[in-house]
Amino acid sequence: MSNTAELLKGAAELFPDEVVTSAHVRHLDLPQGAGRFALITLDNGLDHTKPTTLGPQSLVNLDKAIDQVEAEAARGEIAGVGVTGKPFIFAVGADLKGVEVIKRHEDALAIGKGGHDVFKRLSSLAVPTFAYYNGASMGGGVEVGLHCTYRTVSRAIPAFSLPEVFLGLVPGWGGCTLLPNLVGADRAVSVIIENSLNQNRQLKGEQVFELGIADAIFDGADFLEQSLIWTASVLRGELEVERPDVDRGEAWDQAVARGRSIADSKVHGAAPAAYRALDIIAAAKNGDLRQGFDAEDRALADLIMGEELRSGLYAFNLVNKRAKRPAGAPDKKLARPVTKVGVVGAGLMASQLALLFARRLEVPVVLTDIDQERIDKGVGYVHEEIDKLLLKGRVNQDKANRLKALVTGSLDKAAAFGDADFVIEAVFEEMGVKQQVFAEVEAVVPEHAILATNTSSLSVTEMAGKLEHPERVVGFHFFNPVAVLPLLEIVRAEQTDDASLATAFAVAKSLKKTAVLVKDAPAFVVNRILTRFLGEVLRSIDEGTPVEVADRALAPLGLPMSPIVLLELVGPAVAHHVAGTLNAAFPDRFGVSENLGRVVKAGKRNLYVYDSGKPELDPEVAALFETGDTVLTEEQVRERALNAIAEEIRLMLDEGVVAEAQDIDLCLITGAGWPFHLGGITPYLDREGVSERVAGKRFLEPGVASVPN
Repeated sequence: MSNTAELLKGAAELFPDEVVTSAHVRHLDLPQGAGRFALITLDNGLDHTKPTTLGPQSLVNLDKAIDQVEAEAARGEIAGVGVTGKPFIFAVGADLKGVEVIKRHEDALAIGKGGHDVFKRLSSLAVPTFAYYNGASMGGGVEVGLHCTYRTVSRAIPAFSLPEVFLGLVPGWGGCTLLPNLVGADRAVSVIIENSLNQNRQLKGEQVFELGIADAIFDGADFLEQSLIWTASVLRGELEVERPDVDRGEAWDQAVARGRSIADSKVHGAAPAAYRALDIIAAAKNGDLRQGFDAEDRALADLIMGEELRSGLYAFNLVNKRAKRPAGAPDKKLARPVTKVGVVGAGLMASQLALLFARRLEVPVVLTDIDQERIDKGVGYVHEEIDKLLLKGRVNQDKANRLKALVTGSLDKAAAFGDADFVIEAVFEEMGVKQQVFAEVEAVVPEHAILATNTSSLSVTEMAGKLEHPERVVGFHFFNPVAVLPLLEIVRAEQTDDASLATAFAVAKSLKKTAVLVKDAPAFVVNRILTRFLGEVLRSIDEGTPVEVADRALAPLGLPMSPIVLLELVGPAVAHHVAGTLNAAFPDRFGVSENLGRVVKAGKRNLYVYDSGKPELDPEVAALFETGDTVLTEEQVRERALNAIAEEIRLMLDEGVVAEAQDIDLCLITGAGWPFHLGGITPYLDREGVSERVAGKRFLEPGVASVPN
């Protein structure tokens, strides 16, 4: 048995639940008399909803297929070898389920070496090799093709990426070494670092070709046929593939430096994967592939045994699995159809909601407000946004016309909502106003209609308390900007019935939102945690800590933005209002900053000015501040904030605000942009010992979002 086979056999024993991919070899005669050809098809035997992955046994199967074609090539029986995938899928990389159970560094090292040893054989056959990227290609799937001599890509590919850095890994089966040597360091940095850290941005087929990753591009309908005709031309010498020379001078170093600045801006040094990938890209400048592959093996093993990857995989599973089966959601069969939507209000939030409902549900949406001018402005906003989608090519003219026709406005609530199935209010965040709106709406809607509120912090139970049918009221809290943030907190009030709740979850699914069921508790999940955390930062400033010190305190977490920038994004007035709501509910834990109150009263929306190119406290804001003389260090502010978050999460779990800690992490990832490498927040609190110090125990069991013992 070869060393590779032994490595993979050992790894396969650790992966008991691997969905095994076969590597079928079939032979065909190429057109134009170009010779006999061996085509390897990667296929896990399942349809396109279960993409092909590459675990240890799958690599063994590919290794055996290469044994066969290697022998055929040596005997002169074939002119070339191709690799392709099942319909719609090429391959989407390593089987990550197995990575989660690895406990030893040497087992992690075997994963890297095993993949390299198999893939490298494609570049050392006696005949040219071709990768035909026919469908979704990610991670190890992309890397299989990089080891081939030539590559073609389908114009219809919806997703092509090296997403490893996003999860906390590096492209460890050749990606970090081969891609920069193929297309240059700058383009490699864009694919490996920039796209990964921009929420795992995917490439389409056209972009893959333009970047030079593929040598030819063909339409999806007859992709394989056209690829084989092209292959015949290459093998007959009629077509020579020309690739531009790679700049191995200063441009390479500049690309790596650009990658480091991207990583710094996204993870602030708090997660190692991007930096390890950049080190390998930097070293690949000399073109020594063997040295690069060895570095990939080491980086892969170190990162697999690191907590950041475990947190990244945990976050990935939350977003891709738990989010699809919301904890506590009623039977979906209870959901009622929604054929018309009403929106109370026509301000910015209401207009964003109207656009979303029209685009996703494709049903009539009617906005109402207190005067025609506001209504016209709201409907006008939606129409303008649809025009922007048309300009970007996201919708065609016919679709744009239909969407615009769906969104209208009316001053008459009875006419607007008389046949609506779902009405959501997005008016001023004041209990009396919302109760009045619901009373007016209830008087005119059908008996089955759902009444939803987009409140960010108020009691849904109290809002519904004066209605004849409080059982049909549900909280439906979106996050701003609505088009970007996936989270939807669905709030069950005390009298909400199962049918109303099931309808709310069905609508959320149609809107393509991540729905999390939350109890009707002050500020629900995200705003409660962010307000507690911001409150501690503001308290330290009020006591005398310089703003810039307090604002830098959380940088080691690698959050998407600093506390003060977050405060500006939310809006000082909104943050102050939510703090007031929580202070009324929990006065011992939630303070109300008098300094923030002065900022709001003065009508200031921003605390920082950027005159020097970096954030500095606005002198007008500084003049409003009255502070004490207690100056804390960054470490002290950070400890205070983390202790507060840990305490709040433990209380929220004890109160049953959500089913489990996993739901809190899912909320923070999808509603507040909390980084994948933290896994939300609870894995970080567990890892740093904050959970046990503050709450007496971990939030997650050992081995969940951490290396198993």
